[in-house]
Amino acid sequence: MVGEVNRVRVSQRGHLYFELIEKGDDDQIEGKLEAVAWRTDHPRIRQQLATAGLEIGEGQTIRCRAAVDFYPPFGRLQLVVRAVDPVFTAGLLAKRRQEVLESLVARGLLELNRQKTLSELSLRVALITSDGSAAYHDFLSSLEESGFGFQVYFIHASVQGKEAEKEVTSALGMLSSLPVDCAVLIRGGGSRADLAVFDSQGICEAVAQAPVPVLTGLGHEIDQAIADLAAHTAFKTPTKVAEFLVERVASEERRLVELRAALARHSVGLLRQGRESLGRAQRGLGLVRHRIATAAGRLGQLSEIVARVGQWSAEGQGRKLQDLLRRLVDAGPRNLAAAHHESDLVAERIAAQAAAIVREKTAVVDGWERLCRQLAPERTLERGFSVTRDSKGELLRHPRQVVPGERITSHLAGGDLVSQVEET
Repeated sequence: MVGEVNRVRVSQRGHLYFELIEKGDDDQIEGKLEAVAWRTDHPRIRQQLATAGLEIGEGQTIRCRAAVDFYPPFGRLQLVVRAVDPVFTAGLLAKRRQEVLESLVARGLLELNRQKTLSELSLRVALITSDGSAAYHDFLSSLEESGFGFQVYFIHASVQGKEAEKEVTSALGMLSSLPVDCAVLIRGGGSRADLAVFDSQGICEAVAQAPVPVLTGLGHEIDQAIADLAAHTAFKTPTKVAEFLVERVASEERRLVELRAALARHSVGLLRQGRESLGRAQRGLGLVRHRIATAAGRLGQLSEIVARVGQWSAEGQGRKLQDLLRRLVDAGPRNLAAAHHESDLVAERIAAQAAAIVREKTAVVDGWERLCRQLAPERTLERGFSVTRDSKGELLRHPRQVVPGERITSHLAGGDLVSQVEET
């Protein structure tokens, strides 16, 4: 008997109840039979499937050996399943997986998402997983413990069962309306059957065609789902995805600190060079002034000589000497003023260049400083996060670090809040 498993449930007595259905080309149910694996057979069947990484789950197609049983009081006809063929189910999964993979390759989709650029500061993240799951908590805890200002846009989606393909595909389709740098698709560990949904055509196409890089952490240690192959980057676990994002931001923070230090050193060097240039200009100005004073002294001496010579010369010669003296006396202040003006222009040009360099480097330093403030832990506190320490001032990461009755202090954006532990 071959059919698709539907409506699986295990009774309190250990019996496994489900339906075997047959679907037509339009995915509508054409036939249905109720089935049961009694508790005497259920553990053996479960163990047989587990050896192949399988289980009887919603949406699985199985081939089973069964007997037809009729229960007269209820007029109910049901199949009593004695065994399930794991090779058939595993082979069917492998065939479907290969068909999807070949389709993606033929359409050029397998490399499409990897061609998108992942920002070095991927602080805005779309998280797609089941609400409240272990994967959800592990991922968010890793981001929160980093102290960086991550913004997480959570989109709930079932990650196993018959609704998983539709919900995950729908969640990936919402990415175009979100202001995110990347998307994260995660789930906890599971069997090969649990992970089979991530080999589906719909999810794999949605991952490949997503508008932003998609990072996957599907909780597997050996096999890779096709969704991993279509994603930008695949990781083994949800925690590994979070650690990757945190390390990228931490690396950029370290590079920012190094650049800021280098910029400070470079700015100090430029300021030192400016001061040295200004000092040289001032020394040059002093030399010019000294030369002007020397020339003025020589002019004074020359005027005295000319005056004495004029007394000894004839009247006509004296007038010529007087005229020459006046020209010399007039030229002295003009030369002195020109020298003063030239030295002032030199000093102004040097000072203007130094000021322009300082303004340019100050603007760069201010830009890095604004970025550092945006990445500062205080910004994280302002978004509602807090840092809690025990009575000794040690940072709290787990309830087991404190005991009932101990006082703890929570550091919020607006100040400190002191509390007393009632239970852990």
